[in-house]
Amino acid sequence: MTTVPRAPALLLNLAHALDHLFLLVFATAVGAIALDFRVAHWEDLMPYTTGAFVMFGFASLPAGRLGDLWGRRRMMLIFFFGLGLSAFGVALARSPLEIGVALTVMGLFTAIYHPVGIPMLLEFTRQPGLTIGINGLVGNLGIAVAAVSTGLLVDAFGWRWAFVVPGVVCLLTGVAFAILAPQESAAPGMRKVQHRALPRPLVVRIHVIMVLTATTGSLIFNFTTNGNGQLLAQRLNGIVGDPARLGMLLAGVYTAASFTQLIVGRLIDRVPMRPLFLAIAIAQVLVFAVAAQASGWTWYVLAIVYMMVVFAAIPFSDAIVARYIDDSIRSRVSGLRLTISFGISSIAVWALGPIVKAAGFTVLLAAMAGVAALTALTVLWLPSAAQLSDGERSAVADPNAGGAAVPG
Repeated sequence: MTTVPRAPALLLNLAHALDHLFLLVFATAVGAIALDFRVAHWEDLMPYTTGAFVMFGFASLPAGRLGDLWGRRRMMLIFFFGLGLSAFGVALARSPLEIGVALTVMGLFTAIYHPVGIPMLLEFTRQPGLTIGINGLVGNLGIAVAAVSTGLLVDAFGWRWAFVVPGVVCLLTGVAFAILAPQESAAPGMRKVQHRALPRPLVVRIHVIMVLTATTGSLIFNFTTNGNGQLLAQRLNGIVGDPARLGMLLAGVYTAASFTQLIVGRLIDRVPMRPLFLAIAIAQVLVFAVAAQASGWTWYVLAIVYMMVVFAAIPFSDAIVARYIDDSIRSRVSGLRLTISFGISSIAVWALGPIVKAAGFTVLLAAMAGVAALTALTVLWLPSAAQLSDGERSAVADPNAGGAAVPG
């Protein structure tokens, strides 16, 4: 079996962790940044990070196109060095406006990873679900590291070092990738198409499902990961107050939840996709509804559970791409999906502060239960193997050719 060499694969997974880490440093350190910039309420600073998430979405389309037509290795080098250097720019910001501009530039480079790095990992794998699960586990451990490292660095050296230290790590990882990642024989878009085209109605249906579920999932992901730091401080108010300890508790939530992606990834390779995805979406509805009314350590336990089901839903979009989309166009298809879903979900980052300020976290958690219900309704439209015609089943890629299995 041909695979991505082990060392570059490890670096590609580490890149996923760095991608998510950088996007969450600001949200974790926003309280300290507000004090430094003499802003009375942290909620008033949250809109300044919107540009990063807008770029994370809208820049995915050109990043994916360049990945297919120019080469994924080249784009990953731009990712490592651009992200590392842009982190230094954030650390040098002296006002809310400057940090907003610097975060937007950083968001441009974070957009590269998902449409380029994940298809690079999936290119030769026979077990796309497991590959996606491992990649998701490492990526979300990056969120956990962001919580604990940001808390410790802010407490010890100030918020600027929370960007500088991971920036250095990113640059060093880029150097290692440049040395260890083999040259591509040709850009993916220049290679011969391996699989027969699916019927157009099925292609349209799959794309709509993929975009809708990715959008609702990204909304929930952005609301939770950007809001959990302040939500934790509020729900444990009077119980835990030290920033470093709060960071450790938040890291515990993300670490425990991250392993669900590995479990789900293995299940995607073995069981029908639609009932598995539907069960996770329904679980999100229930746990968000209960968590909205909880506080103290009860809320903390529920936070672990709701982040488990949030992370559990993440592998499905990439699994759908792996099952239905030929490798020669995967980066472009992923880029289009990410542009729409992340572009829309960036609203969550802009709206988080105003919503919490006006209505509170209880209303926000209840709203996320409603968004999860939309995910569940959309998943019902996902075709099962029994619903596909013989011609459609034969057109779905063979998993042993690096593509996909017949969906369930």
